[in-house]
Amino acid sequence: RARGRREAAVGGSGARRRDRARGVARLEGREPQGPTAAGRAGSASRSSTRPRGEAAMSRRASHDDPERYLFADHGYAGNAATQADWTARRLVWVPSERHGFEAAAVTEERTDEVAVELAESGRRATVPKADVQRMNPPKFTKVEDMAELTCLNEASVLHNLKDRYYSGLIYTYSGLFCVVINPYKNLPIYTEQIVEMYRGKKRHEVPPHIYAISETAYRSMLQDREDQSILCTGESGAGKTENTKKVIQYLAHVASSHKGRKDHTAPNSIAYGELEQQLLQANPILEAFGNAKTVKNDNSSRFGKFIRINFDVTGYIVGANIETYLLEKSRAIRQARDERTFHIFYQLLVGAGEHVKTDLLLEAFQGYTFVSNGYIPIPGQQDKDNFHETLEAMTIMGFSHDEISAMLRLVSAVLQFGNISFKKERNTDQASMPDDTAAQKLCHLLGLNVTDFTRAILSPRIKVGRDYVQKAQTKEQADFAIEALAKASYERLFRWLVHRINKALDRTKRQGASFIGILDIAGFEIFQLNSFEQLCINYTNEKLQQLFNHTMFVLEQEEYQREGIEWNFIDFGLDLQPCIDLIERPATDKTFV
Repeated sequence: RARGRREAAVGGSGARRRDRARGVARLEGREPQGPTAAGRAGSASRSSTRPRGEAAMSRRASHDDPERYLFADHGYAGNAATQADWTARRLVWVPSERHGFEAAAVTEERTDEVAVELAESGRRATVPKADVQRMNPPKFTKVEDMAELTCLNEASVLHNLKDRYYSGLIYTYSGLFCVVINPYKNLPIYTEQIVEMYRGKKRHEVPPHIYAISETAYRSMLQDREDQSILCTGESGAGKTENTKKVIQYLAHVASSHKGRKDHTAPNSIAYGELEQQLLQANPILEAFGNAKTVKNDNSSRFGKFIRINFDVTGYIVGANIETYLLEKSRAIRQARDERTFHIFYQLLVGAGEHVKTDLLLEAFQGYTFVSNGYIPIPGQQDKDNFHETLEAMTIMGFSHDEISAMLRLVSAVLQFGNISFKKERNTDQASMPDDTAAQKLCHLLGLNVTDFTRAILSPRIKVGRDYVQKAQTKEQADFAIEALAKASYERLFRWLVHRINKALDRTKRQGASFIGILDIAGFEIFQLNSFEQLCINYTNEKLQQLFNHTMFVLEQEEYQREGIEWNFIDFGLDLQPCIDLIERPATDKTFV
């Protein structure tokens, strides 16, 4: 946003604008692109090797043509009649309870109010002048980069995103950022042909796409010899994890040191080498053990991850490393209504064969306390098929049969923890375990002595001075201990899993010269019952939003002032900094919650 206004302000200085474009390019993690956004808006020619606009539109034949989801149709918006109608009617945006904003024609202007006629219904209304927002000329309809908008306001940004989305265009640039709106369906814009379309192209030469972001980061890493990072943020269900996978898919294709054999059963499949194949298979494994269905998202990441892909000096992938953050381990023991625990529990219970069910002492969903909502299927997904895909991914990753068996055994053990029940003894607060069937199953799975385990839960040894004494536990303490053990066991399993994946992806024999990092964090959500982990997730999201605000708005505007550009400093506010301070700063007697 600031970049677009800045370019309008310094439009007369060509050399200076080129220097600023290079500076913004470095900030964004991409190579300098010659003409700036403002300059490109008025240019009739493009350096793209593919036809754009109406020329591209004429070649769209089928409904599934990928160009339909990449190129905008500007035919209607660009004609003279549309432009004349916009000028004559003096169209503006006014607030609407139903749509947020809607178009209206100004009929009369007063001191503090404006009389308008709503374009859709024809109804007349009077609105405060401060609530009226200017509308852009029709030539900016479905614009690819919103930094090019003449009138940059909330209504225009939302309308442009909505207009593009309903035309099948889910990617839109906003200055330094790429805004993505989840289409909630598969689009044919991630095939090998599309990858090749973006390979080696600058951002302005091709339509907005996550591949363009990946390509600019990759080329900047090679040309500037600087590490790059791609940050994926948004609320739960926005599509962060899916776009993270597309970034990895693109880099695995363009930076593969050797091509593997293509799967000829799938016509649009992409060929990869062994390391690249393993890098792609890390996601299904992590999703099985770290993702779950929430009320907002059927495949919500309940952890954050930073994927670091290492490249050698020639630009080939030589290894990768994954760091994880904030696993919502409390989900393993309880879930809100209409939500699921981690996918692997359902995959195992539905997909395991009879031999595996017998070996792991598996029961029906109703038999487990920790699966509080029973079996909740996900529309369009089959847990049985997903289980086999998870096992196949582990095999490609190089997991041994014993490692896979031990992991599934621990998953079953976590479920058994929840079936252990305690009873308060009569005339005392001490807890007892009348039925130790679940404890026996648990100890069988973990290779423990059931007597030692029961004694450790009901009367653990504690150190008093130099001596150890046994302390009887209450029912509440015993229940808490069981839940804590279940959460800790699952968290340690997840950590071991990440470590094992990193071991498979670590190719230390070839030293990496540079890396591209992809940050995919758990999405912002507000539940009816919020766990401590969700508070940490929301806090992290807000901190990242602060990074966006500070980088995009504050630092950019400060640079304008240093360069002597006439600029009224804009306070973008609503950054929840007071809320962040409340969590970060030590409590004082003046702190109120």
